[in-house]
Amino acid sequence: MSAREGGLSVVLAGGGSAGHVNPLLATADALRRRVPDARIVVLGTAEGLEARLVPERGYELTVVPKVPFPRRPDTTVLRFPARLRQAIHTARTAIHDADADVVVGFGGYVASPAYLAARSVGVPIVIHEQNARAGLANRLGARFTSAVATTFASTELAHARRVGLPLRAEIRDLDVAAARAEGLAHFGLDEGRPTLLVFGGSLGALRLNTAFAAAAADLLEAGVQVLHLTGAGKEIEVPASSSTGARYVALPYTDRMELAYAVADLAVCRAGAGTVCELAAVGVPAVYVPLPVGNGEQRLNAADVVEAGGGLLVDDAEVTADWVRESVIPLVTDAERLGAMAAAAAAHGERDADDRLVDLILAAADGTQPS
Repeated sequence: MSAREGGLSVVLAGGGSAGHVNPLLATADALRRRVPDARIVVLGTAEGLEARLVPERGYELTVVPKVPFPRRPDTTVLRFPARLRQAIHTARTAIHDADADVVVGFGGYVASPAYLAARSVGVPIVIHEQNARAGLANRLGARFTSAVATTFASTELAHARRVGLPLRAEIRDLDVAAARAEGLAHFGLDEGRPTLLVFGGSLGALRLNTAFAAAAADLLEAGVQVLHLTGAGKEIEVPASSSTGARYVALPYTDRMELAYAVADLAVCRAGAGTVCELAAVGVPAVYVPLPVGNGEQRLNAADVVEAGGGLLVDDAEVTADWVRESVIPLVTDAERLGAMAAAAAAHGERDADDRLVDLILAAADGTQPS
């Protein structure tokens, strides 16, 4: 019987950060929607977000030992082979117990053991790479399969095809116009004012927090209302009121990010793959401030939507209170320019990446090539 007709068993491997876990869960949900009787098993770590989020979403989690690739010659190099063998054994046992038709990897610490285990027992592999610059695990896995999906067209991986980033349902199905009133009420904001959303991811961004807190009074005096998600433990002081009646709402986080997007006329944020793809999908223009450390992947993540006209790129070092006053206030109060940017972002964004990735998974499970 074909995997499409029933009896499908899929092992999904990935975890650690939200960048890996969120698209994994979005794909699991799409599989469940498309093939309701499919068995879905997730391989993850005990330390990552998946340890909590996967069981909460109702999926079976098998914990695989966390085995980072050694990046410098120290004692971890000596321990690495034995730890990798243990992780591969755990992954292979999970694949066997699930009688898996296909293994789908999203990068991260458990993906490499999953790819090596799947290859050793002849189970087809599908890869999804979230970032514009592929990580070590997916560069390894791409040697073992031709079913390689990417979020960005610029990603350099063998056999890569762009499908976009699988989005959680509350973002994929968001009707911004319909949700705006609910969002304004939820955050205590007013209709009819330009609304600026500032956020730096779940941990916040000190550079954004410092610059916008220092320019808060100027934003309010310009009639701009602000929703600023500072990150847990990174609260800021902002004016309680203004002569214009505009409000500056600073919160450590929100679990209703879709409502934050619904109220935003402009976002200023980091450029993680999830952030870039979610904002584009729902048509919110953004000023992207890539994280100034790492391998430069955040700048690459935002490059395509910026080139399409749906956003701007600004270096982290340029973000100061004066920059907020001189650049952000004129932009967020320019409705015509924001409208053009929003349209460009929406035209570039994609909401069906989860289904496109599921097409690739079902084809691999059936031993066929997707169209």
